[in-house]
Amino acid sequence: MWPMADRYTHGHHESVLRSHRWRTAENSAAYLLPHLHAGQRLLDVGCGPGTITLDLARRVAPGRVVGIDAAADVVAAAEAARDEQGATGVELVVGDVYALDVPDGSFDVVHAHQVLQHLTDPVAALGEMRRVLALGGLLAVRDSDYGAFVWAPADPLLERWLELYHAVTRANRAEADAGRHLKGWVRAAGFAELVVSSSTWTFSSPEDRSWWGGLWADRVVDSAFAAQAVEYGLADAAELAAMATAFRRWADSDDGVFVVVHGEVLARR
Repeated sequence: MWPMADRYTHGHHESVLRSHRWRTAENSAAYLLPHLHAGQRLLDVGCGPGTITLDLARRVAPGRVVGIDAAADVVAAAEAARDEQGATGVELVVGDVYALDVPDGSFDVVHAHQVLQHLTDPVAALGEMRRVLALGGLLAVRDSDYGAFVWAPADPLLERWLELYHAVTRANRAEADAGRHLKGWVRAAGFAELVVSSSTWTFSSPEDRSWWGGLWADRVVDSAFAAQAVEYGLADAAELAAMATAFRRWADSDDGVFVVVHGEVLARR
């Protein structure tokens, strides 16, 4: 997701982008929405395919909005979505979260969703976000906490998947359980005025189970996560295929439920 030392655990396989394109301001940034108003300058760090970015842009129009991501092909997809929607005042660029190419105090709001969990130095990234915030500006960060995920029915292969996910992210020097660490990271970056909250995505209906189970069944065999698990000697193709079968089995269960827990922090500059 970010260049140089950081290695993005998920990569940009279609199964990953399928998840990213599903995200909206309502299902992924509800904690921020009451604080937005027309005319604000907003930076969306790790914008991905731009679905959240464009939603936020509608709420701060005619304010300036910039979305950055390290992956040029993903930025191109976000630009295509912007142009298709006819959104104005939205700039989408390739950028580095550790060295944002904007002057100090350029934005009223800096937003980052599911970014810090993939970084080797989240505090340094937050310090850079703080630099580009105007005095009184608002930081909004939200990250999942894999260690807090819960699901039913129980399945040893899904337990093994979670263990493997933690192992791969540790090999990448990233923090899969970022949600619980956000408060400490934000404070370490120099913010003092914080509001901490949490929220969930819950997948239980047949349609939701099919979507969530299907995308993870694909990810555990075809995404960068799968390639890295094999590269690091943490799993082999047969075990990954068994995990994919377990996700499909979960999706087919009428009793199936999967809860994805997120930590959230709002902080004033």
